[in-house]
Amino acid sequence: MRAIPPELDPVIVANIDQRLASVEQHERVKILLAVESGSRAWGFPSPDSDYDCRFIYIRKMPDYLRLFPVRDVIETPMDVIYDVNGWDLAKTLKLLLKGNAVVIEWLLSPIVYKGSAQFRDSLRQLADKIARRDLIERHYLHLGLRQRNTYFADGKAVRLKKVFYALRPAMALRWLDLHPEQKLPPMNFRQLMQECDLPTPTRALLEGMLIEKATTHEMGSGEVPQPIADFIDTEFIAAQNTYKQETPLLASDIEAAEAFFLNCLTDR
Repeated sequence: MRAIPPELDPVIVANIDQRLASVEQHERVKILLAVESGSRAWGFPSPDSDYDCRFIYIRKMPDYLRLFPVRDVIETPMDVIYDVNGWDLAKTLKLLLKGNAVVIEWLLSPIVYKGSAQFRDSLRQLADKIARRDLIERHYLHLGLRQRNTYFADGKAVRLKKVFYALRPAMALRWLDLHPEQKLPPMNFRQLMQECDLPTPTRALLEGMLIEKATTHEMGSGEVPQPIADFIDTEFIAAQNTYKQETPLLASDIEAAEAFFLNCLTDR
């Protein structure tokens, strides 16, 4: 399975392929799925955006029986172009049970470097069964607050492209509020904009920022436009006010995740 849009640099894609092959060879793992995450997958990259390749891998059975378990993350050297790392399938499933929406976003990424369609589709089905909406909401709330507190503060100049990293979780929370029957917001940023009923001033400002982000190497710094800052804060406050304590994980969900893992391990 492979889906590489023509706008991706073929030389960089080839180097990512080489990194993934090297990981499999030197770490003695099998990569089950490798996709692009981040701004390229969300549909709002800058000309200088790096490549955020994420992968899910599985080891051979003896590695899971070691007295001192192997680390469940594999990272390759990161620079201004490449950010390539992955999670062990066991870690992936544990995070999925805890409501980590990143896992599901990887499964929905439109950019795929390699992997098994059967694995992706079966993990999607499992996620649809065991992913809990309340935990996904908590994920976006905590992610959004962390991004806001990291990248900008009231009345101070910030790197404007970083605003999107707090804005997207805020929009995701609004979308979830407007679509109570669904669990995960759209990956594509423009689709998310269309489906979360943004106020007109906010939408107009965002359209301009998206155009600037897509065409300039550096958006520069400045104060966050007030309608956007107000929207972000309003959504986070609303989510905090409606937040409820999560109920314990269901034993049936844990059993389903364990069965999935064992099935993949047997195939390995």
